[in-house]
Amino acid sequence: MLEQLNQTLFLLINATPTSPEWLIKLAIFTAKDLISIVPLLIVILWLWGQRRQMTAQRAMVIKTTLAIIISVSLSWIIGHLFPHDRPFVTGFGYNFLHHAPDDSFPSDHGTVIFTFALAFLFWHRVWSGVVLFSIACAIAWSRVYLGVHWPLDMLGGLLVGLCSCLLAQMVWNLFGAQIYLRMHQVYRFCFALPIRKGWVRD
Repeated sequence: MLEQLNQTLFLLINATPTSPEWLIKLAIFTAKDLISIVPLLIVILWLWGQRRQMTAQRAMVIKTTLAIIISVSLSWIIGHLFPHDRPFVTGFGYNFLHHAPDDSFPSDHGTVIFTFALAFLFWHRVWSGVVLFSIACAIAWSRVYLGVHWPLDMLGGLLVGLCSCLLAQMVWNLFGAQIYLRMHQVYRFCFALPIRKGWVRD
């Protein structure tokens, strides 16, 4: 029954040869390139900001990175324990984006971007979390629309992201101070020159 629902939802979303070319191009950009917002925002929040906010920003960056590491690890484990073919591998629907025929559940893109969005929702500001969650939904839609994922692959990514944020918070509660100190020491050593020049925050 769950698989039937998965297939029904996929057919409702999946593009067809009659779909507008501009929409398919937009979906390809969304599916492939929007994920770059993750490393970009992590770097920006670590290097720059108001001086009084840097400690909080960097703590959030570390927790977010930790959550992503956990989520990607969980996604890999789940994918190997419960392998599921992608739609185009089974010949279901239409495919408009080249992709390796590896396991589809849960979506790696969905896992990373939903983890990232939830991290901002929990640890940054509500408005930033809502914006990023909207982007996450757009990425999830695009990858189903282009035929490389099932809808439940994206739901799986969302649930893994939620669990990973909770686990990251637990780790932070236990070892957060030590992790922050070590990360800051490494940063100050590696970025000594840019810090001294004032190009980035100490």
